[in-house]
Amino acid sequence: MYLTTEKKQEIFSKHGKSATDTGSAEGQVALFTFRINHLSQHLKANRHDFNTERSLVKLVGKRKSLLDYLKNKDIARYRAIIAELGLRK
Repeated sequence: MYLTTEKKQEIFSKHGKSATDTGSAEGQVALFTFRINHLSQHLKANRHDFNTERSLVKLVGKRKSLLDYLKNKDIARYRAIIAELGLRK
């Protein structure tokens, strides 16, 4: 499996407040970005996997809504996570 418990803890410790803080917006955005990148690579090899394509679109929507929430709540945290992850917003 591509997303192990250790990888999740690494993502949350790097982008969240701690490894066990899985509810922070920054940690969730980082996790969604990791999953989006993985699904994008999968779809490059498997063009006709429409279920995965739908899952990718839903994940992008979730990430966008979390980023919009973060932008309205605290613009500094929003700018920090965008720069850290290299997102194009």
